[in-house]
Amino acid sequence: MTSIITGLIEYIVNLIIYVIHVSNYPGIFFLMFLEGLLLPIPSEVIMAFAGYLSLTGQLPAFFGIPPVILALIAGSVGNTVGAMAAYGIGYYGGRPAILRFGKYVRLDQNTLAKTEEWFAKYGEISVFMTRLVPVFRTFISIPAGLAEMNFKKFIILTLGGAAIWDSVLIYLGYILGSRWESILLAFNDYTYVALAAAVIVLIYVYYRLTGNRIKRKVNEN
Repeated sequence: MTSIITGLIEYIVNLIIYVIHVSNYPGIFFLMFLEGLLLPIPSEVIMAFAGYLSLTGQLPAFFGIPPVILALIAGSVGNTVGAMAAYGIGYYGGRPAILRFGKYVRLDQNTLAKTEEWFAKYGEISVFMTRLVPVFRTFISIPAGLAEMNFKKFIILTLGGAAIWDSVLIYLGYILGSRWESILLAFNDYTYVALAAAVIVLIYVYYRLTGNRIKRKVNEN
Protein backbone atom coordinates (compact mmCIF):
# COMPACT_ATOMS: atom_id res chain seq x y z
CA MET A 1 0.00 0.00 0.00
CA THR A 2 2.83 2.38 0.92
CA SER A 3 4.54 1.78 -2.40
CA ILE A 4 1.29 2.50 -4.25
CA ILE A 5 0.80 5.81 -2.40
CA THR A 6 4.45 6.75 -2.99
CA GLY A 7 4.04 6.01 -6.69
CA LEU A 8 0.88 8.14 -6.88
CA ILE A 9 2.61 10.98 -5.06
CA GLU A 10 5.52 10.86 -7.50
CA TYR A 11 3.03 10.86 -10.37
CA ILE A 12 1.25 13.98 -9.06
CA VAL A 13 4.57 15.78 -8.50
CA ASN A 14 5.69 14.87 -12.01
CA LEU A 15 2.34 16.05 -13.36
CA ILE A 16 2.80 19.43 -11.68
CA ILE A 17 6.30 19.67 -13.14
CA TYR A 18 4.97 18.76 -16.58
CA VAL A 19 2.23 21.41 -16.47
CA ILE A 20 4.75 24.12 -15.58
CA HIS A 21 7.21 22.91 -18.21
CA VAL A 22 4.56 22.99 -20.94
CA SER A 23 2.72 26.21 -20.09
CA ASN A 24 5.20 28.21 -17.94
CA TYR A 25 3.52 31.14 -16.19
CA PRO A 26 -0.10 30.23 -17.09
CA GLY A 27 0.61 26.79 -15.62
CA ILE A 28 1.94 28.32 -12.40
CA PHE A 29 -1.10 30.62 -12.22
CA PHE A 30 -3.53 27.75 -12.80
CA LEU A 31 -1.95 25.38 -10.27
CA MET A 32 -1.79 28.07 -7.59
CA PHE A 33 -5.37 29.04 -8.38
CA LEU A 34 -6.42 25.47 -7.63
CA GLU A 35 -4.48 25.50 -4.36
CA GLY A 36 -6.18 28.76 -3.38
CA LEU A 37 -9.51 27.13 -4.16
CA LEU A 38 -8.75 24.56 -1.40
CA LEU A 39 -7.71 21.74 -3.71
CA PRO A 40 -4.84 19.68 -2.23
CA ILE A 41 -2.12 20.81 -4.62
CA PRO A 42 1.05 21.74 -2.69
CA SER A 43 2.45 25.19 -3.36
CA GLU A 44 5.82 23.91 -2.09
CA VAL A 45 6.22 21.85 -5.25
CA ILE A 46 4.85 24.51 -7.60
CA MET A 47 6.77 27.53 -6.41
CA ALA A 48 10.04 25.80 -5.49
CA PHE A 49 10.17 24.28 -8.96
CA ALA A 50 9.37 27.70 -10.45
CA GLY A 51 12.34 29.09 -8.52
CA TYR A 52 14.59 26.37 -9.91
CA LEU A 53 13.42 27.04 -13.48
CA SER A 54 14.08 30.74 -12.97
CA LEU A 55 17.64 29.98 -11.89
CA THR A 56 18.37 27.74 -14.86
CA GLY A 57 16.85 30.09 -17.44
CA GLN A 58 14.06 27.69 -18.38
CA LEU A 59 11.41 30.35 -17.84
CA PRO A 60 11.29 33.25 -20.33
CA ALA A 61 11.58 36.95 -19.50
CA PHE A 62 9.04 39.44 -20.85
CA PHE A 63 9.51 43.20 -21.28
CA GLY A 64 12.76 42.96 -19.37
CA ILE A 65 11.07 41.55 -16.26
CA PRO A 66 13.17 38.72 -14.70
CA PRO A 67 11.59 35.23 -14.70
CA VAL A 68 11.74 35.04 -10.92
CA ILE A 69 9.50 38.12 -10.65
CA LEU A 70 7.08 36.82 -13.29
CA ALA A 71 6.87 33.48 -11.47
CA LEU A 72 6.12 35.31 -8.22
CA ILE A 73 3.39 37.36 -9.88
CA ALA A 74 1.81 34.33 -11.55
CA GLY A 75 1.82 32.29 -8.34
CA SER A 76 0.64 35.03 -5.98
CA VAL A 77 -2.10 36.35 -8.27
CA GLY A 78 -3.26 32.82 -9.11
CA ASN A 79 -3.45 31.92 -5.43
CA THR A 80 -5.31 35.13 -4.63
CA VAL A 81 -7.89 34.55 -7.39
CA GLY A 82 -8.45 31.03 -6.06
CA ALA A 83 -8.84 32.45 -2.54
CA MET A 84 -11.40 34.95 -3.87
CA ALA A 85 -13.45 32.05 -5.22
CA ALA A 86 -13.18 30.27 -1.85
CA TYR A 87 -14.27 33.50 -0.12
CA GLY A 88 -17.32 33.56 -2.40
CA ILE A 89 -18.18 30.01 -1.39
CA GLY A 90 -18.17 31.04 2.26
CA TYR A 91 -20.04 34.27 1.58
CA TYR A 92 -22.80 32.86 -0.61
CA GLY A 93 -22.83 29.18 0.35
CA GLY A 94 -23.06 29.46 4.09
CA ARG A 95 -21.86 27.01 6.73
CA PRO A 96 -24.28 24.13 5.92
CA ALA A 97 -23.20 24.00 2.28
CA ILE A 98 -19.53 24.15 3.26
CA LEU A 99 -19.87 21.29 5.72
CA ARG A 100 -21.75 19.29 3.10
CA PHE A 101 -19.29 19.70 0.26
CA GLY A 102 -16.09 20.62 2.12
CA LYS A 103 -15.16 16.99 2.72
CA TYR A 104 -14.29 16.71 -0.97
CA VAL A 105 -11.44 19.20 -0.52
CA ARG A 106 -10.19 18.12 2.94
CA LEU A 107 -12.36 20.67 4.76
CA ASP A 108 -14.16 18.85 7.59
CA GLN A 109 -16.06 20.29 10.55
CA ASN A 110 -12.99 20.20 12.81
CA THR A 111 -10.79 22.10 10.36
CA LEU A 112 -13.51 24.65 9.70
CA ALA A 113 -14.01 25.15 13.44
CA LYS A 114 -10.28 25.77 13.96
CA THR A 115 -10.06 28.30 11.14
CA GLU A 116 -13.20 30.04 12.39
CA GLU A 117 -11.71 30.16 15.88
CA TRP A 118 -8.48 31.60 14.49
CA PHE A 119 -10.41 34.23 12.52
CA ALA A 120 -12.54 35.15 15.53
CA LYS A 121 -9.48 35.44 17.79
CA TYR A 122 -7.18 37.46 15.56
CA GLY A 123 -9.71 39.18 13.33
CA GLU A 124 -9.10 40.20 9.73
CA ILE A 125 -5.30 40.16 10.12
CA SER A 126 -5.57 36.36 10.43
CA VAL A 127 -6.20 36.29 6.66
CA PHE A 128 -2.65 37.57 6.23
CA MET A 129 -1.08 35.55 9.05
CA THR A 130 -2.43 32.17 8.01
CA ARG A 131 -1.08 32.58 4.46
CA LEU A 132 2.25 31.73 6.08
CA VAL A 133 0.97 28.57 7.79
CA PRO A 134 0.79 25.24 5.89
CA VAL A 135 -2.65 23.57 5.66
CA PHE A 136 -4.62 26.46 7.20
CA ARG A 137 -3.29 29.01 4.69
CA THR A 138 -6.01 28.19 2.15
CA PHE A 139 -8.89 27.38 4.49
CA ILE A 140 -8.97 30.84 6.10
CA SER A 141 -10.81 32.15 3.02
CA ILE A 142 -13.94 30.29 4.07
CA PRO A 143 -14.48 31.89 7.53
CA ALA A 144 -13.55 35.26 6.00
CA GLY A 145 -16.43 34.81 3.56
CA LEU A 146 -18.76 33.56 6.28
CA ALA A 147 -17.95 36.65 8.36
CA GLU A 148 -18.61 38.87 5.30
CA MET A 149 -15.21 40.49 5.65
CA ASN A 150 -14.58 43.56 3.52
CA PHE A 151 -13.72 42.10 0.13
CA LYS A 152 -11.08 44.68 -0.88
CA LYS A 153 -9.29 44.25 2.44
CA PHE A 154 -9.49 40.47 2.02
CA ILE A 155 -7.81 40.70 -1.39
CA ILE A 156 -5.02 42.99 -0.14
CA LEU A 157 -4.21 40.83 2.90
CA THR A 158 -4.42 37.62 0.88
CA LEU A 159 -2.17 38.91 -1.88
CA GLY A 160 0.37 40.21 0.64
CA GLY A 161 0.54 36.93 2.54
CA ALA A 162 0.63 34.85 -0.64
CA ALA A 163 3.46 36.99 -2.07
CA ILE A 164 5.59 36.44 1.04
CA TRP A 165 4.93 32.69 1.12
CA ASP A 166 5.63 32.31 -2.59
CA SER A 167 8.77 34.45 -2.35
CA VAL A 168 10.22 32.16 0.33
CA LEU A 169 9.47 29.05 -1.72
CA ILE A 170 10.87 30.57 -4.93
CA TYR A 171 13.99 31.68 -3.10
CA LEU A 172 14.54 28.22 -1.61
CA GLY A 173 14.05 26.59 -5.01
CA TYR A 174 16.34 29.23 -6.52
CA ILE A 175 19.26 28.74 -4.12
CA LEU A 176 18.91 24.95 -3.98
CA GLY A 177 19.14 24.67 -7.77
CA SER A 178 18.95 21.09 -9.00
CA ARG A 179 18.38 20.03 -5.39
CA TRP A 180 15.11 21.99 -5.24
CA GLU A 181 13.15 18.83 -4.38
CA SER A 182 14.95 18.66 -1.04
CA ILE A 183 12.62 21.46 0.06
CA LEU A 184 9.96 18.79 0.38
CA LEU A 185 11.81 17.40 3.40
CA ALA A 186 10.84 20.52 5.33
CA PHE A 187 7.18 20.06 4.42
CA ASN A 188 7.26 16.27 4.19
CA ASP A 189 4.16 15.33 6.18
CA TYR A 190 1.97 18.11 4.83
CA THR A 191 3.01 17.55 1.23
CA TYR A 192 2.47 13.81 1.35
CA VAL A 193 -0.93 14.18 2.99
CA ALA A 194 -1.96 16.85 0.47
CA LEU A 195 -0.85 14.82 -2.52
CA ALA A 196 -2.43 11.63 -1.20
CA ALA A 197 -5.65 13.57 -0.63
CA ALA A 198 -5.47 14.91 -4.18
CA VAL A 199 -5.26 11.38 -5.53
CA ILE A 200 -8.19 10.25 -3.39
CA VAL A 201 -10.31 13.21 -4.50
CA LEU A 202 -9.55 12.57 -8.17
CA ILE A 203 -10.40 8.87 -7.84
CA TYR A 204 -13.61 9.68 -5.94
CA VAL A 205 -14.74 12.25 -8.50
CA TYR A 206 -13.98 9.83 -11.35
CA TYR A 207 -16.05 7.04 -9.85
CA ARG A 208 -18.89 9.38 -8.91
CA LEU A 209 -19.09 10.68 -12.47
CA THR A 210 -18.81 7.17 -13.88
CA GLY A 211 -21.49 5.90 -11.50
CA ASN A 212 -23.85 8.74 -12.39
CA ARG A 213 -23.47 8.00 -16.10
CA ILE A 214 -24.24 4.33 -15.50
CA LYS A 215 -27.31 5.21 -13.42
CA ARG A 216 -28.61 7.53 -16.13
CA LYS A 217 -28.21 4.84 -18.76
CA VAL A 218 -30.05 2.34 -16.56
CA ASN A 219 -32.90 4.81 -15.95
CA GLU A 220 -33.13 5.58 -19.66
CA ASN A 221 -33.50 1.88 -20.44
